[in-house]
Amino acid sequence: MSLPALQALRQHWPDAETALLAKPWVADLLRGQEIANQLIVYDSKGLHRGAWGRERLARELRRENFDLAVLFQNAFDAAWIAWRAGIPERIGYARDARSWLLTQAIAVPKPGETRPHECYYYLELLRRAGWLDELPVVTEIRLTIPGQARETAEDRLRQGGLQDAGLRVAIAPGANYGAARCWMPERFASLADRFVDEFGADVILFGAPAEEEIVRRIAAGMRHRSLNLAGQTSIGDLPGLLSCCHIFIGNDSGAMHVAGAVGLRTLGIFGPTDPQGTSPMTPNFRMVRHPVECSPCFLRRCPIDHRCMTRISVDDAYAAAHRWAMELAGGAHA
Repeated sequence: MSLPALQALRQHWPDAETALLAKPWVADLLRGQEIANQLIVYDSKGLHRGAWGRERLARELRRENFDLAVLFQNAFDAAWIAWRAGIPERIGYARDARSWLLTQAIAVPKPGETRPHECYYYLELLRRAGWLDELPVVTEIRLTIPGQARETAEDRLRQGGLQDAGLRVAIAPGANYGAARCWMPERFASLADRFVDEFGADVILFGAPAEEEIVRRIAAGMRHRSLNLAGQTSIGDLPGLLSCCHIFIGNDSGAMHVAGAVGLRTLGIFGPTDPQGTSPMTPNFRMVRHPVECSPCFLRRCPIDHRCMTRISVDDAYAAAHRWAMELAGGAHA
């Protein structure tokens, strides 16, 4: 979501020495995207854990003698680290009780003051800081896949038993921000089987370590074999692996955004969240959603009957992706 703003920042100061401070999974995802001269990893679960760890990170940053910190992250922690690092100019949104730590505390946009998609939230920060005359129109967010990463990913999929030719359908049934975003595992299993039945597709299941159980249930519920990579890939591996697939189907999640950013035909299953704000920025995106009176609620767990998700049938999802599969059938993969 922040890539367009990071690219705009790079364009505004093309000759500046720019560093990106990010937690490990973000750093792995953005490595090689040519948006910064260096990546500094904020290891909040290891070297930089706790108060002493953050102080260690602040000392590391202080030695770099940065002139300016732009805080895309909203957290108090981000502003505190920049302040303790002695960075003289610190710019970010005035929220999370951190305004006193910022030299330029920028008012958070009110509803209707900027375009609804979340990428504009970050671009608006730059505009209000005086670095953009107007917001650009974002139609696509792309991740660059190094050739070696794609070759490594292809080798891994072949070792897992996938065909060299044929339709590959990637499925990611998890969502980091709560069970309310998740479609039912048995429906993912039925949907996957339909692609195998009609197109002889290879099905690849993705998930974080915390999602291994839900992915195992899908694999066990399928009549056909699938390649289960849940818990076996890092976020840095994901772009390369997904770029070797043809169709992605998943909930509103980080994996969905990565799939869209590497050019897959991406089907998002939306329930409690707002697709206007969080859908992938790609022309190859389709959505399946049943509007209900309580959505979007953005709750992590549904307090009633999860109707926004239970009303989405296997037929709904299959129909939304079927035309793509027809276009790709016969080995004519784009």
